[in-house]
Amino acid sequence: MEDKLFYITKEKFQELKKEYAELVDFEQKKSLGQEAPKVLESEDLNPEFVSFQEDIDFLRSRIDELRNVLDHHELIKNPAKDKQGVVAVGAKVRVDVGGQKDEFVVVGTLEANPALGKISNESPVGRALMGHKIGDEVIVPSPVEMRYKIKNIKYEIS
Repeated sequence: MEDKLFYITKEKFQELKKEYAELVDFEQKKSLGQEAPKVLESEDLNPEFVSFQEDIDFLRSRIDELRNVLDHHELIKNPAKDKQGVVAVGAKVRVDVGGQKDEFVVVGTLEANPALGKISNESPVGRALMGHKIGDEVIVPSPVEMRYKIKNIKYEIS
């Protein structure tokens, strides 16, 4: 797995930590408390064994994925007062796009949900806005050129 840094809120960190603990506990109970089906049933591969093995592999894959996030994360925090005029992860940004107002929060990839107004810092819009200030006009590279004029930047991470 790549050693990517994941930006997450404290709430998301707690959620992932809880899921990790529950899955590790479940894996132990499933591995110790249940006898694995026999590999062969007569001369054929036992379908119950295949299903059991797929379940264990999926579970281990998710546990490894969560462990990677927990090992390579950075909590999103409000920047120092003198840096709150610049877009960074955790910023609530109000923009004007072709005369239309829009507002969203820049978050890490794990919490991005455009329908809820949360865009990833790695998305084209998020990446383009990072490091810019109120009044800056940012062009987002896409088939249709989009100009985002930053109207306001606020930080409300708890």
